[in-house]
Amino acid sequence: MEAYASDWVQLILRWVHLITGIAWIGASFYFVWLDNSLEPPRDPADANAGIGGELWAVHGGGFYVVRKFRVAPDTLPATLHWFKWEAYWTWLSGFALLVVMYYANASVYLVDRSVATLAPWQAISLSVALIAVGWIFYDQLCKRLGLEREAWIAAAMIGFVALVAWALSHLYSGRGMYIQIGAMLGTIMVANVAHVIIPSQRRLVQAKEQGVAPDPLDGLRGKQRSVHNNYFTLPVLFVMISNHYPLTYAHPQAWLILIAIMLLAAYVRHFFNLRHKGRVVWAIPVSAAIGAAALAVTIAPARPRAGDAVSFAQVRAIVAQRCVACHAEKPTQEGFAIAPKDVKLDTPERIATNAQKIYEQAVASRAMPIGNLTGMTDDERARLGAWIAAGAPAR
Repeated sequence: MEAYASDWVQLILRWVHLITGIAWIGASFYFVWLDNSLEPPRDPADANAGIGGELWAVHGGGFYVVRKFRVAPDTLPATLHWFKWEAYWTWLSGFALLVVMYYANASVYLVDRSVATLAPWQAISLSVALIAVGWIFYDQLCKRLGLEREAWIAAAMIGFVALVAWALSHLYSGRGMYIQIGAMLGTIMVANVAHVIIPSQRRLVQAKEQGVAPDPLDGLRGKQRSVHNNYFTLPVLFVMISNHYPLTYAHPQAWLILIAIMLLAAYVRHFFNLRHKGRVVWAIPVSAAIGAAALAVTIAPARPRAGDAVSFAQVRAIVAQRCVACHAEKPTQEGFAIAPKDVKLDTPERIATNAQKIYEQAVASRAMPIGNLTGMTDDERARLGAWIAAGAPAR
């Protein structure tokens, strides 16, 4: 019953996380697109009034005109819309999901004893510490390098994330390592909103309310972090769905694959940002497609190789000992109310039907058993592979 309740809590949190994340990403994409698409004001009077750019659009059966001030208007309107709760609720729901799923079941999702013998509390403590360290490193980097050294900031962040991913690949399960990198970057994004973007906007508003000239640096710092969030978005989105793709996180070089996919995602985002400014650089999507194809070929699982004859009785014994605790009509493994992805291996017929999935998950990617909870050995994986290479005979 406890596992059933946990599944419902995870479902609700994941749903909230998805909805609020869509709202946040939508606002982020829209405003960066808007900034990149602004044109000089057509009316000289608007330019004299401090308008830095304008954009005309049609949507939903109506016409819109948006104007952006170079710094601030002469007087503030009665109603001023802010965009912050989308970011806050996305992080709150995401962190709650991290706690309910990954921290409450750290021995399943974070720890892989074939990688390192961490106790659950150690894995959790490391996760929390890295979330804080990630923000501190990035924030200090931006403060020390300022607004003019974006390439240096990008290079330092790529190196930092790669180093953390490599280190975690020796401490966490592949799945745990991926979600930890995502949590770290997601926290940086929301901290940008809470500690830089919104405070900068508050200072701009307060200056106008007090009748003093706003500091243009506040707007520039807020925009810098907003653009950074825009580039973080697609890499973080990949991490959020990566648990569905063990060919990535269960690969022996999972950390390298993670960095490669994140760079490709940010590269694609860069193409669209340039395009919105009127610069179409087709070399970016072409090279990104070539890179993605090369990555796909590199990590493609090998075909099962024949070996010594393996009887179905041997296969059934391995599956019963290593897999059935989770993959059964009624799982006995703590934390599982139903078989993951509804894959059940508790009868000979179900084992034979799922032979290809057994190969993909337990032999090729080695993603299963999850966190190698049941201690499947290399010899057992080889025997499963040999059985499948022989046609997976069910007798």
